[in-house]
Amino acid sequence: IWNNVFMQYNRKADGSLELLPARHVDTGMGFERLCMAIQGKLSNYDTDIFQPIIQTIANRCQLTYGEEPKADIAMRVIADHIRTIAFSITDGQLPSNAKAGYVIRRILRRAVRYGYTFLGRRHAFLYQLIPSLIQSMGSAYPELAAQQPLIEKVIKEEEESFLRTLETGIRLLDKLMTEARGTKTDTLSGNDVFTLYDTYGFPVDLTELILKENDLKADLEGFQAAMQAQKDRARNAAAVETGDWVVLKDATSDFVGYDYTTCDVEILKYRKLAQKGKTYYQLVLDKTPFYAEMGGQIGDSGYLEVDGQRLIVETVKKENNLSVHITTSLPADPTLVFKAVVDLDKRRATSRNHTATHLLHEALREVLGSHVEQKGSLVSPDNLRFDFAHFQKVSNEELRMVEQKVNAAIRANIPLDEHRHTPIAEAKAMGAMALFGEKYGEEVRVIRFGSSAELCGGTHVQATGEIGAFRIVAESSIAAGIRRIEAITGEGADDQYFSMQDELKNIRALFNNSPQLTAAIEKLVSEHQEAQKKLEALMAERTLALKQSLIQNAKTINGVKLVVFEGEATPDAIKQIAFQLRGEQPEGLAFIAGSLDNGKPLLTVAFSDDLVAKGLNAGQLVREAAKAIQGGGGGQPHFATAGGKHVSGLKEAVNQLVASIG
Repeated sequence: IWNNVFMQYNRKADGSLELLPARHVDTGMGFERLCMAIQGKLSNYDTDIFQPIIQTIANRCQLTYGEEPKADIAMRVIADHIRTIAFSITDGQLPSNAKAGYVIRRILRRAVRYGYTFLGRRHAFLYQLIPSLIQSMGSAYPELAAQQPLIEKVIKEEEESFLRTLETGIRLLDKLMTEARGTKTDTLSGNDVFTLYDTYGFPVDLTELILKENDLKADLEGFQAAMQAQKDRARNAAAVETGDWVVLKDATSDFVGYDYTTCDVEILKYRKLAQKGKTYYQLVLDKTPFYAEMGGQIGDSGYLEVDGQRLIVETVKKENNLSVHITTSLPADPTLVFKAVVDLDKRRATSRNHTATHLLHEALREVLGSHVEQKGSLVSPDNLRFDFAHFQKVSNEELRMVEQKVNAAIRANIPLDEHRHTPIAEAKAMGAMALFGEKYGEEVRVIRFGSSAELCGGTHVQATGEIGAFRIVAESSIAAGIRRIEAITGEGADDQYFSMQDELKNIRALFNNSPQLTAAIEKLVSEHQEAQKKLEALMAERTLALKQSLIQNAKTINGVKLVVFEGEATPDAIKQIAFQLRGEQPEGLAFIAGSLDNGKPLLTVAFSDDLVAKGLNAGQLVREAAKAIQGGGGGQPHFATAGGKHVSGLKEAVNQLVASIG
């Protein structure tokens, strides 16, 4: 039931072997194999570890396990994968597009695809297996039951998201496989594999698996080439020409911006930079009060000054652990001592937003749960943006609770508790949150405001009261399992409040200062909807009357009922008539319309399927006729449209189409 691996030697670089100080046998047995042996089964999946889940799957799919090989494989795959997914989410790893999160997403999508293809599942159902998993493993792992709502919501959200693209992607893959067989090739091109990956979210291993099931393979080299070509396009779009460094002094560069916003500096080195037709210069100083863009916070701005000459510092970026100052010109004499001055208004506004980001992170974890993890941020003087792991839209009530918690912390005027040069182990012992995937040195900086504690190198207020006010302005999804909150603080929050007050006053004035404003708006919306329904009914009556008139005036040419319209009509009305006629007369129908909509000419052609089978192609005919109206268009063999700008050519185009029927 296992393969014994004798761990005895260490193979050195020269190929020689040396005995290990401790030698042992690795059986690779595993809990599942042990259960299989004890229970006298021939497969891990026949044990009581997997069978409860497999039987739950079979019952939900109205199948019997053991009757159909492909369905059995699918059930085994899903039973295995749902365990991995559930335990990973319990441990705090949510599906995402990066690193470990992407591994979980791929496993989940593979399970969804097996259910879709071999079990006929067109709706989310994996999340419904969690109670069965908890029933069999919950006593040994109580954290599964504790996290059940989170596990189910995350899996359901992922399933529904992937199913929306899966059907379209599989249809495309089926088409591509049919085309491949038609050209007598057993390989799907790299470009096609890349399209499935880039457009439909198909992991390459999923595409490979489906191809293998159909005795085909993927051109992985071509896929890598297509991937590299996309990266090259992105790189070329941001191409930068960089000159060599001109070194004035060989010395180290220090950041003093936590304590000073102005100081005397010297330029250590500089170089020229050309990007998108503009020339910039990069300067490295011996010390700098300017914060360099890092950790989501944008760089400081300001100026360098000497003898009345002022050199504007546009921004500061980090490069090879150096603060690089971006300017649009060089000083006349770069060897002088300059006074560096940070733009204080911008620094203070940015600091307010950075501290607010920390308070927001803490509030989100309190309201939504400890699974909330920062996935990205942008801190600027105007606003803040915070991306975080969460499985569903944050409700209005939850957003209000988060906003209230942040503002409560602001009103409490909590002082900054800063710990510089703190050993990383000590910082973690303090409860400081580290960003997943970030690399930290031996010593870190801890920023604490009350219960919020994070490892952070950014600039912050001295007390939360300096933020003034905090207001959430947007919440959205940026990827499956990743939400984004945008917010403003200080004067920006005040400005938004006054703007909303003014807008509310204007709306109230439109309703004659009604004390029941919401009711008045609801009444107006209801009346509008009712009027819209009446308008649609009237339009439907007019369309029906027009269709009946056209039928009465129809001509029969060579056994074909030819219905022609020329005049003013909306594109929707013409399309409705075309499809209604096709439904009412499935054989021997040709519909041709030359219509005007707001002065613009439009051609429409529709054929019954039997005429298409005889060789008539609406798309080809309308494309040729559109030349008369100086336009273009196309469509399918049974229905096509074309627009143009030459109204006087509309009659000629219609006559040309009518002639094609004869």
